[in-house]
Amino acid sequence: MNEPIWKSVATPAQLNELNRNTAAEFLGIEVTEVGTDFIRGTMPVNERTVQPMGLVHGGVNVVLAETLGSMAANMAVDTQKYFCVGQEVNANHLRGVRGGLVTATARMRYLGRTSQVWEIELCDERGRLSCISRLTMAVVAHAKS
Repeated sequence: MNEPIWKSVATPAQLNELNRNTAAEFLGIEVTEVGTDFIRGTMPVNERTVQPMGLVHGGVNVVLAETLGSMAANMAVDTQKYFCVGQEVNANHLRGVRGGLVTATARMRYLGRTSQVWEIELCDERGRLSCISRLTMAVVAHAKS
């Protein structure tokens, strides 16, 4: 078992509450698991998440990836002193998904003093890899009052 990387731990219910009234809630993104070094969540494939050809929209894949990666990044810092914001995100779309749920898992690749890199793998319901995303986060100190 891996050592926990979190500075603050939140439950899936707490993280889902943070997403109320956001794009993540609108798209049906739900955090389902917080492990010692990963966050996992799902997104339904439906009329809100597909493009005209009936496949999951690539941009929606990126929203799922960045949502989970951003949550993970902020759990990995002392939130009394720092917060994390997205600097760069990319995605390789490998397989179209037409139905069911997309499951994404965000894992840390680099935790630095001023930046972090997260890799997010998205899979279809059969466990087949559909997208790989990489998210770079900036670690920013809270402004001093």
